Amino acid sequence: MPILEVSDVVKRYGTRRALDRLHFTVRSGEVVGLLGPNGAGKTTALSILATVLAPDSGRVAIDGRSPHEDRRVRRHIGLVPQSLALYPTLSPAQNVAYFGRMQGLSRSEAVSATAEALDAVGLTERAHDATRTLSGGMQRRVNLACGIVHRPRILLLDEPTVGVDVESREHMLNLVDRLRNAGAAIVYSTHYMEEAERLCERVLLIDRGTLVADDTVENLIARAGTRPRMEITCRGRPAETTYATIDGVREIPGAHGEGRLTLEMESLALVTVVLERLRMAGVIVLDFSLHSPNLADAFLALTGRRLRELVAA
Repeated sequence: MPILEVSDVVKRYGTRRALDRLHFTVRSGEVVGLLGPNGAGKTTALSILATVLAPDSGRVAIDGRSPHEDRRVRRHIGLVPQSLALYPTLSPAQNVAYFGRMQGLSRSEAVSATAEALDAVGLTERAHDATRTLSGGMQRRVNLACGIVHRPRILLLDEPTVGVDVESREHMLNLVDRLRNAGAAIVYSTHYMEEAERLCERVLLIDRGTLVADDTVENLIARAGTRPRMEITCRGRPAETTYATIDGVREIPGAHGEGRLTLEMESLALVTVVLERLRMAGVIVLDFSLHSPNLADAFLALTGRRLRELVAA
């Protein structure tokens, strides 16, 4: 059974609906990606799940109980916001312990849980330095430690790796994987498609506050009907008849310029067929690149908009 249930949640800001009957479930030991363009309602959704905001209508339930109505249920939730929620003059250990105490841990429990959380994010050696002296990536890791110190059953992550270095990012992604394996239910909001494809069993696509799709990565890409693309740069422009007769290959209109063309194909196995046909026609290929379908393609196909497209407030 799902541990987290979101049922027809609506949130308005004035006359604009930031969320319009949002609904989904998350099970223990599952990472669910929350994807959408800027302004789609992802942060609003996470804020409602974390009880920072209340929905105008609809219901959020954890094991059948509402965290908006029962304060004890809130302690099952961990929130890692996009903006750093840290005291810069305090050390990582002091920051994490403070949030642990806020979540109801005793003083002794907070001490041991803080050490465990900082070890999990790889910052034991910097535990007592001033937080302001840490790199941006390390501060992101402290932010994550604050969200997991009380060992929440549900973890809400809002763009947790924005602007971090490669080492910090890998620490954080590995930790998310470990938390999932330990049984946490995780909602992961991100603009990085490779992170969603790496971590998430399911992905929720949101556009203008509405749930567009809820499915696995593979199924979403297949549902969108997207296919591999081959972008070719050649000397001059080849005649269309050079590749038009190849079954399973078509040119994408308007996607080419002088000496450039983009072909959509049923499978990457047709790449060699296209190159051989161009060679036989005397076309000199200067460069080519391949693009396999991904979540960004799926979202564009399903909504007509790109994930990073800005939405008017």
